[in-house]
Amino acid sequence: MKQSNYQKNIKYMVLSAVFAAMVFVLTAFVHIPTHQGYVHVGDGIIYLSAAILPGPYAAASAAIGAGLSDYMSGYAIWVIPTAIIKGLTAFCFSSKKETIICKRNFIAIIPAALICVGGYFIAGALLAVISGTPIQAALIASLADIPSNGLQAAASTVLFIILGASLDRVKIKNHL
Repeated sequence: MKQSNYQKNIKYMVLSAVFAAMVFVLTAFVHIPTHQGYVHVGDGIIYLSAAILPGPYAAASAAIGAGLSDYMSGYAIWVIPTAIIKGLTAFCFSSKKETIICKRNFIAIIPAALICVGGYFIAGALLAVISGTPIQAALIASLADIPSNGLQAAASTVLFIILGASLDRVKIKNHL
């Protein structure tokens, strides 16, 4: 039986909420504090949701889950930058392939990591300048988090590949 657009939209909204909750949990409760924020593997779920859901739904789940995590973890100043960065990250992946782990989504890890690392570098510097820090000092302070943001992207990639390969083995996309 073919699903109506209404049924598809409801299914996508429910899956978006589930993915947002998963991003929130893995980000808010499983993290290591760093210089300006924390390292987590919630991005692995963002990558996964983006390989399963259409772009706008994946971006919404990424922005909501990660933004809520920042807010609830005491980093409210980061909610807007995080929502933008994670939403853009989700658009790197494609849900149009038959499998989660495919050449296109594997390559998408690179721009996703660059958006994350570069986005947080820019956001960190801007937030520091807005708070009165001189530009040079703001850039230096923001540089200090590049290694931890790179580590976060690498750890999230490992989680994405493990979960994606496991879900591909059971052909999860055929059941959704």
